[in-house]
Amino acid sequence: MTLRFGSRVFEPRAFTTLLALLLVAALVALGRWQLQRADQKQALYTLFDSGQDATQPVDAATPRLPRYQHVTALGAYDSARQILIDNMSNAEGRAGYYVITPFALRGGGWILVNRGWVPVGASRAARPSVAVTAQEREIKGRADELPRAGLQLGPRLPLAPPYPVVANFPTQPEIAALLHENAWTPAANLVLLDPGEPDGYLRQWQPPGFPPIRHIAYAVQWFSLAAALVVIYIVTNLRRSERKTV
Repeated sequence: MTLRFGSRVFEPRAFTTLLALLLVAALVALGRWQLQRADQKQALYTLFDSGQDATQPVDAATPRLPRYQHVTALGAYDSARQILIDNMSNAEGRAGYYVITPFALRGGGWILVNRGWVPVGASRAARPSVAVTAQEREIKGRADELPRAGLQLGPRLPLAPPYPVVANFPTQPEIAALLHENAWTPAANLVLLDPGEPDGYLRQWQPPGFPPIRHIAYAVQWFSLAAALVVIYIVTNLRRSERKTV
């Protein structure tokens, strides 16, 4: 393909053109994917914000609730059988644990409560003290799911005492097997304890992952790289014509 623009000629090679097309298509696809992720995250943040609009009482018979629905429940903590979810960090990036406490619902049934984040001590061999009284109480929080790993490597070992059990991204069935309990309310896998509730730790709840604006920024970067590649392709294949005039 040869195109003339005055004293210049545009004559790219087939291989260069094919490579440029593939790279531009890949960069545009990455940008579109980031925009899709931004839409998904925006929907999640909207769901998080709307969760406070109404409070749903939870018991053993409560059906599945929307994620981040604000809930209340009556019952008592089981302080003797708690789980520390490892590899959790706070907003400043400090390593720590989420404190997951089983909550026995009044009238029967169980639900897990995330009481917040605690830092790792001087050594991981020294587990933090997370004791809580077993008195009956009302808790308030948001329906949520247990944290999930982005990539699971290798086989998973069953959870086992001593308590509090330290676990990496445990699933609800794994915790149920550890506790030997099967009467779990279907309302939610987990309750994020409200920041104002007593007997909790650091609670800076927000939807997981990057906020929507971060994905939009990444999309702009990918689209900018695609545009830059197009400019480079044109400039490197546009040269002065060697045709002589008589």
